[in-house]
Amino acid sequence: MDEALTTVSHPPNGLLFFHSDSDEVENGDYNQQHWHQNENQAFSLAGSVASKDFEGEKGFFSNAEKLKEGPEKISLVIKDQGEDGYNLAEARQPLWRKVSIPSSLINPYRIVIILRFTVLVLFFQYRISTPVHDAFALWLISVICEIWLALSWMLDQLPKWFPITRETYLDRLAIRFEEKLLGPVDIFVTTADPLKEPPIITANTVLSVLSVDYPAEKVSCYVSDDSASMLLYDTLSETAQFARIWVPFCNKYSIEPRAPESYFSQKVDYLKDKVHPAFVRDRRAMKREYEEFKVKINVLVAKAQKKPEEGWVMQDGTPWPGNNTDDHSGMIQVCLGSDGEPDKEGKELPRLVYISREKRLGYKHHKKAGAMNALVRVSAVLSNAPFVLNLDCDQYINNSKVLKEAMCFLMDPQFGKKLSYVQFPRRFDGIDCNDRYANHNTVLFDINMKGLDGIQGPVYVGTGCVFNRQALYGYKPQSEKRRKMSSSSWPSCCCCSGDSRSTFDLDDMDEELGGFDEQEEPSFTSKKNFEKRFGQSPVFIASTLMEDGGLPKGINSRLMMKEAIHVISCGYEEKTEWGKEIGWLYGSVTEDILTGFNMHCRGWKSVYCMPERAAFKGTAPINLSDRLHQILKWALGSTEIFFSGYCPLWYGYSGKLKWLQRLAYTNAIVYPFTSIPLLVYCTIPAVCLLTGKFFISTLTSLASIWLMALFICIILTCVLELRWSGVSIQDWWRNEQFWVIGGVSAHLFAVFLGLLKVAGIDTTNFTVREKTADGTVLGQLYLFKWTTLLIPPTSLVILNMVGIVAGISDALNNGYDSWGPLFGKLFFSFWVIVHLYPFLKGLMGRQNRTPTIVVLWSILLALIFSMIWVRFDVFLPKKTGPVLKQCGVEC
Repeated sequence: MDEALTTVSHPPNGLLFFHSDSDEVENGDYNQQHWHQNENQAFSLAGSVASKDFEGEKGFFSNAEKLKEGPEKISLVIKDQGEDGYNLAEARQPLWRKVSIPSSLINPYRIVIILRFTVLVLFFQYRISTPVHDAFALWLISVICEIWLALSWMLDQLPKWFPITRETYLDRLAIRFEEKLLGPVDIFVTTADPLKEPPIITANTVLSVLSVDYPAEKVSCYVSDDSASMLLYDTLSETAQFARIWVPFCNKYSIEPRAPESYFSQKVDYLKDKVHPAFVRDRRAMKREYEEFKVKINVLVAKAQKKPEEGWVMQDGTPWPGNNTDDHSGMIQVCLGSDGEPDKEGKELPRLVYISREKRLGYKHHKKAGAMNALVRVSAVLSNAPFVLNLDCDQYINNSKVLKEAMCFLMDPQFGKKLSYVQFPRRFDGIDCNDRYANHNTVLFDINMKGLDGIQGPVYVGTGCVFNRQALYGYKPQSEKRRKMSSSSWPSCCCCSGDSRSTFDLDDMDEELGGFDEQEEPSFTSKKNFEKRFGQSPVFIASTLMEDGGLPKGINSRLMMKEAIHVISCGYEEKTEWGKEIGWLYGSVTEDILTGFNMHCRGWKSVYCMPERAAFKGTAPINLSDRLHQILKWALGSTEIFFSGYCPLWYGYSGKLKWLQRLAYTNAIVYPFTSIPLLVYCTIPAVCLLTGKFFISTLTSLASIWLMALFICIILTCVLELRWSGVSIQDWWRNEQFWVIGGVSAHLFAVFLGLLKVAGIDTTNFTVREKTADGTVLGQLYLFKWTTLLIPPTSLVILNMVGIVAGISDALNNGYDSWGPLFGKLFFSFWVIVHLYPFLKGLMGRQNRTPTIVVLWSILLALIFSMIWVRFDVFLPKKTGPVLKQCGVEC
């Protein structure tokens, strides 16, 4: 207890209890002035703890009032109340803290970056001032490529200047907020094709959501089925039944993870450390239940393979509304709910809702972004939780406390109001131990995202993200002053928190929605403006004004379901701002980057949360072709944003977006265009070997120093970056290799397709990536699928190999003097081949068997370059002396 007294009455340096309206909770020094500025806040925080014992112990709450007298009174409170006083002190502590990278690690890194930039400037001064006259074209092209690549490096490097990590305190969250006080969360799970995305994968994701460690009445799971498949509908019905026995098992034994497929496939000895016999018995019984559940799902899948000519029919004999996938009405079915059947222990289960939005021919449905916006609206009508988590169907919850991790940020009394979303890193199952195709994206999630978290926040990566619903509605973050003005000036209508009325009158919407102060919200002053922005649904409009969530009082379930069907109709978004300023934005296949960028432009911040146990896990493309198509989709999305009105180069100059954050978004948009200089630069070494020319002039002593210094700086930058980030050298090297592989293939095609789309020729049609549910996922690693994306890297490999043979042959023919210049050419050519090595392994497939198409393509290119090589006559002696015939010499 003495330590507790010391900690509270004399806080250590580096801990700040509260923060001002304009700043985050940051490391700093505690001072008396700060206490007085936040005394009301201190009392309100303490009250959440003290109120628990108000009825039983009147003195506890009265003692809490001593907090308003200053920090010197805290010790008295703790001494009087013992453990309760200690909890009171803990409740006053921040729910999270920012952890900066130690200066001993980050400062050398920054120094080397500055040094590398200086060396680059001096190196380019040398390169530009010493042209190679006998190979001027090669020299000019190489200098342009080098400058472009250097600028790309700067765009990637500068946002890493202030990397940070964050820690959360779940114990303090539990003390400050009772479970019934935690914020409700609506969880979205999206799927588009149950035949390519096996229903058992979606079922496991849903089960992990339903069994999350969070109050059941606070969780609602919405599953969007864009294929209107009866297979998924029946799967969710079976999943709801299985959840009644699975959820109690998870809660009873606190198991991790809570996706049954992942849990039962763990290679661990669950009998270790003398496990209680009851757990062993229940686990075996649960595993048998799960195997039976899988059999039921497999039967449904087998049945779905053969669709009847008359279409699917439901159990009551009515035709299935989604028999025509592209033309059907909207469907909503509550599979689990508060009024439904409880679990086997009689406890309430989270709500589970099946949704398939209406689709009609002639309408643009905007794929995933459109489905997400439909989920936003229907969830607002049915549950209207203030926070939203979105997951892909193959992205299950691996850490059951993930929602509480997010609440440590979103329920912060000050910072939470400025926070648009909490992004978690993506982690994957089923990837080969060597991560041949860099599926883990470790550099992105463990280096770049930490750097962005130190600026304005990480980018949104499409899944594993908990949103503040208000940010999705296009609102701007409100300052504390503005919130106080709003709470006093807004009308006390049914759509606002703290409403004293008990009925919801749709006839009063005109009067209520027109009651805003025009000076505060000039664009939202009437019902007409609300409908123009959000669509014609009074219930949904009312929900958008409820900052703390919840449903309007007095509204009946029949009206709610009618409005829910209305807001997912295909024509609802016409002449509104959905997809333009509200919800997930349209116009790019990578709607995630676009949506997050728009939020940051409005002034919102985001947070990157990396709990010790991975929050989510999912599947990734295993074979080479699928991986390249995934990269093509991402790169094409960035290209589309570049040619749109949302490009960071010219959008969002309102003073809300920090310049380093703008650079990061610019890098995320323009990186596909780096494929052009990269492809050229990878071709130049082979051209030099074939022609005998070189793009670098003869090195002087000073030039050799600059070149050596540049290589040393590159190595030091990588080493120091790995030190402060904790990323392994293997992960970093795999990322470098696949940056080259993707750059000369998928990125290049993305630029070409983006230009065609600008010209009005849209040839893109991405389909859902096929996912594997069984344990043979690694077998796909050797699966070869021919695609045109393989042509450029294959050509580069063959070209450089032919160039190496030609260069060595020429050196052998010309003698010792030609070996010196050859080494420089061979170095660059080997650099290309080493980076493309994983690509070569992917072409070979299992047991080094080369596919026929690769053999034919290789022979064709080899013949072409062989004829070019023969044209150079590299085997013939050079005619540098007199003609022997004219000298009269007969050999």
